[in-house]
Amino acid sequence: MLPRRKLLSNRLIPVSRRNLIKRLKELGFVGPYTGPDHAFMVRGITRVRIPNPHKKEIGLDLLLEILREGGISRDEWLSN
Repeated sequence: MLPRRKLLSNRLIPVSRRNLIKRLKELGFVGPYTGPDHAFMVRGITRVRIPNPHKKEIGLDLLLEILREGGISRDEWLSN
């Protein structure tokens, strides 16, 4: 039996900071770089803030805000 998260692969799920950075790199972003308030990653002229680690997963609301900020569609985020 597949883990529940695998079954919901067509839906956004909370993500760890580490996995957020890994996925953004797969999508062509470079970094993270240190900023005055938050780290950030860059793809072309697009800059995306990376939340500070608080040993919690990044929730859906914040993930959607990051995707919007980076011009990343839901389909692009979920693609392999």
